[in-house]
Amino acid sequence: MQRKFTNFAKIGIFTLSQRIVISLVALFAACSGDSGSTENMPGPAIPAVEAVQARFGSLPLTQRLSGIVEAENQVEIYPEISAIVEAVFVKDGDPVKKGDPLLRLRDKEFKERMKQASAGFQIAIAQQKQAEARLNEIKSELRRTEALSKQGLASPTELETVQTRAIAAEADVELAKARLEQAEATVEERKETLSQTIIRSPIHGTVGNRNAEVGMLVTGNTRLFTLGQLENIRVNVILTDRMLNYIQEGQRTEILSEYSERGIIQAKLSRISPFLNPVSHSTEAEIDLNNPGGELKPGMFVTVDVFYGESEQAILIPLSGLFENPATGVTGVYVTRAKFNQELVLGSTTDPALSLSEPVDFEFKAVEVLAKGRMEAGIRGIEEDQWVVTLGQNLLGGEAGKARVRPVKWAWVERLQYLQREDLMESLFLQQGTTGDSTLIIP
Repeated sequence: MQRKFTNFAKIGIFTLSQRIVISLVALFAACSGDSGSTENMPGPAIPAVEAVQARFGSLPLTQRLSGIVEAENQVEIYPEISAIVEAVFVKDGDPVKKGDPLLRLRDKEFKERMKQASAGFQIAIAQQKQAEARLNEIKSELRRTEALSKQGLASPTELETVQTRAIAAEADVELAKARLEQAEATVEERKETLSQTIIRSPIHGTVGNRNAEVGMLVTGNTRLFTLGQLENIRVNVILTDRMLNYIQEGQRTEILSEYSERGIIQAKLSRISPFLNPVSHSTEAEIDLNNPGGELKPGMFVTVDVFYGESEQAILIPLSGLFENPATGVTGVYVTRAKFNQELVLGSTTDPALSLSEPVDFEFKAVEVLAKGRMEAGIRGIEEDQWVVTLGQNLLGGEAGKARVRPVKWAWVERLQYLQREDLMESLFLQQGTTGDSTLIIP
């Protein structure tokens, strides 16, 4: 007997979804018998199921949120002047240091304006000196006229005329000083504008979102680059006013991203903004993370679970262990009193290797669900450390049955629960489409 499966091996390294799909297919393939010998065995084949050991503990209370990744000190770079791009010095992904040049704009017009401002400054200096010289001359004349007036040799009208000219000369000096200050400010302004033709990095970081090419005209509304420090990131999440009653800074969080090789990333909730949006009545919270290798990129969406407490203690099983008996509609679990060699328990959360026990008896037990969490449920009705079926309940049927058991660890079951059934099938169909007619024959 031969079965055909999609040839994932030609694609290269399996993704987590692909490995799980292969594992599930292989598990259910075992339901038809051992090593192709079922054709010679009378009676129905004994099914194979996955089972995990129930445990006693508290059910964590979590709030699931969607987060957006941002780089530390992430900043968008805009020009402060309008000009044509003359040279671009960096590309996407280039590391830069604070002060490194990123781009140069055409500066011909700004140099001409700088020359004009410098010339105007020199003229203002000359005008001030001229006004001061004229004032000194008139002051000397005023002193002579005052002396002559005391001797009766100058009329009051002549004295008044000289005094008026002195006042006007003082005003001319003040005006010249003001013009000099204005010219100096213009020079500084033109110098600053000229320096803005070289756009430099304000931080140590990495370049991204390059939107600058030689010859293009840029204005103050043109985003040129995005800079940020990728080795440290933060995840931004939105909290409603209701969530603020139980979510606080410092609480443990778990961050899940399909792009992270680290799997679940644990971190503390770093900070919560005390100001709520007056319309949406929500606020932002941030989680600081180390990002070795830059595996999480700014702009990515991630799933964030905030742990804010625990329920009362109870027998805990994975959510996938709950099964509604189709005959009676009762919710329960399939359990066995058999014990399994711990060496058979699946060690890796992504290892699809098959380790099946000898057939054991399973019994359907009705349970009372006390609480449900994100990944597990607290129940009453079974004993601690009993093995509970988490995959393949529909193969048992009825109130009791026999099955071969693939004992697995909790981490494996949680991985399966993270991936929705639709995602598994989509992954399988996608690989079938990309591999064409290539098949893998499994005897």
